[in-house]
Amino acid sequence: MSDLLAVDASAGTADAVAGVRITPVDAVGLEQRAAALCARSIKTTSKGAALDLTVRVMDLTTLEGADTPERVKALCARARHPDAGDRSVPSVAAVCVYPELVSVAAEALAGASVVVASVAGGFPAGLAPLDARLAEIAGAVAAGADEVDIVLNRSAFLSGRYQKAYDEIAAAKQSCRPAHLKVILETGELGAYDQIRRASMLAMVAGADFIKTSTGKIGASATPATALCMAEAIRDMAEQTGRVVGLKLAGGVRTAKQAWHYLVIVGETLGSDWLGPERFRLGASSLLNDVLMQRAKLGSGRYQRREYFSVD
Repeated sequence: MSDLLAVDASAGTADAVAGVRITPVDAVGLEQRAAALCARSIKTTSKGAALDLTVRVMDLTTLEGADTPERVKALCARARHPDAGDRSVPSVAAVCVYPELVSVAAEALAGASVVVASVAGGFPAGLAPLDARLAEIAGAVAAGADEVDIVLNRSAFLSGRYQKAYDEIAAAKQSCRPAHLKVILETGELGAYDQIRRASMLAMVAGADFIKTSTGKIGASATPATALCMAEAIRDMAEQTGRVVGLKLAGGVRTAKQAWHYLVIVGETLGSDWLGPERFRLGASSLLNDVLMQRAKLGSGRYQRREYFSVD
């Protein structure tokens, strides 16, 4: 693929990737629409369903150097039953761990609806030698990972080496089969919305099954405008090629209210087909307790104390 990016000579910017058109972003309009969508309220009668949906699309994650098999097993138990005192709370979508602990998670979640995800490919920088990254991806899948989260090579992308960035994602897609591939753009490092849109299209054309905002390892992460920018790219991809790609929002999503905003953005932009764990995820372990508190309030009329819920 020698002509990966078509260039508009008059503007000096890429306007297509591998023949898929990249729609320019009106930054002011994007931010205004995101703010308008976030201003919408959810009726009390719909809040219970929204809270349960938030749980069902959540990925619980532990990516610390101090992670142990026991900690992963505890997280998996919570993923199955987020509120030990209320079995009506649905299971979460996935548990995400380092490759070394994938087999532990796979064993703990055997027979459950919760899938096992693994970061791999030199997470979080993605700058290890390519052979080592691909071997790590393949190893995670062999150990039982259903999904693999890799990072876009921002060094290549930001320096205009789009073919290199594309080739690495395509190679990762081959290495992770039959698992799903989630590509983290690390949007806080990409700059303008046009760059986020371009990176989204590149990752999807290269084979990403999901595109994801952030590793959670930097300050800047998911925002409503960023989510809308990526959702519109997914919509463009579906309209131009018929290919369905999921969206994962991670980093900075801590309250049920924030989660509702993202549900509205995704629902209004992509439609109800995206409002499920097969096409939408929230990567925010710290979000779960607030959702459980809000859910308990709907049933009892009063807030429970935070210490009534588990701490990851």
